[in-house]
Amino acid sequence: MNAWPFWHVTITVAGDDVPESVIRVGLESLSHEHPFLLSGRYGKDRAEIRYWEEAPDAGTVTRLGLSLWEEHAASAGLPDWHVVGIEVVDRDTFHARGRIPLAPVSLVGVAPF
Repeated sequence: MNAWPFWHVTITVAGDDVPESVIRVGLESLSHEHPFLLSGRYGKDRAEIRYWEEAPDAGTVTRLGLSLWEEHAASAGLPDWHVVGIEVVDRDTFHARGRIPLAPVSLVGVAPF
């Protein structure tokens, strides 16, 4: 049986203002709970996370992405924010855009916008 393809996912969440230290710590915790997290950027009222997901199709990846923040909110200490945007592209499309492969959050960390 062939492995499922990898998809590059970008999720943007937003909500009420929180101290940036709260979102930074939450994103760092999320990177431990979701090891394929590549990068996290944040501000006091929004955050963006990027990661790879392995799944059979873009629809499955989208459903998983839409639930990721909510599923990890309590355990990672994430703000009560909601998904305001999601992008899912296959590996070939990601690389065709000329983006450099991203290192995991453990190497890159999370950073303000």
